[in-house]
Amino acid sequence: MKKIIAYLRVSTDKQGKSGLGLDAQRARLQAFASGEGLEIVEEFVEVETGKGTDALEARPQLKAALAAAKRLDGAPIAVAKLDRLSRDVHFISGLMAQKIPFIVADLGPNVDPFMLHIYAALAEKERTMISERTRAALAAAKLRGAVLGNPRLSEARAVKADKLDWGIATGANAVITGALAAGAGSLDALARALNNAGVASPMGAAWYKTTVQAFLLRGGRMDDEFHDRVHSPPRSTASP
Repeated sequence: MKKIIAYLRVSTDKQGKSGLGLDAQRARLQAFASGEGLEIVEEFVEVETGKGTDALEARPQLKAALAAAKRLDGAPIAVAKLDRLSRDVHFISGLMAQKIPFIVADLGPNVDPFMLHIYAALAEKERTMISERTRAALAAAKLRGAVLGNPRLSEARAVKADKLDWGIATGANAVITGALAAGAGSLDALARALNNAGVASPMGAAWYKTTVQAFLLRGGRMDDEFHDRVHSPPRSTASP
């Protein structure tokens, strides 16, 4: 059975943590491998958190997949869709220069490198055309006097502020006070305490250090003592 390496990619940290998109890619590759008599021997998952990722140095998991492919005597790297490699034709060209075969499940097992260049070029052109049409439509709407953006933005911000003020009723302040008494000295530690206590954040989701900070500044406590504890490095207790 021919060996292949699976490469999965999502473009945001949030998607990576939630599994959004990863399960679908994994299922597609597993079905493809089963149907073509292939064996997935290794899997590499890339989570990108910013722009400028169409560069191999910004893709450590792709670099690792390439190294694994070379170690396995040129085993192909398989992706569910071409855009999981990149939407940039120049980047695709650089990957082809690595002399490692790539398989795109949606295109079938026998698409040669030249056709991958063609498909990438078409995808890049389509993206450019969509962007141009969007800018033209927005410009035309603006000329007609349409209000762009969210006309109720200030109202939405006020609702968010109210949620941050809900404070004591949820028990968040009590959990924070208890965590501080137990020695919590960072926003991350407070977030863990709140999540472990089962207290929902103002937005109804998990707590993160940014959520804790926003709550403390607006609806909770952020006195000088606490500010010093979470923003200053711990003092050494070693004897001189």
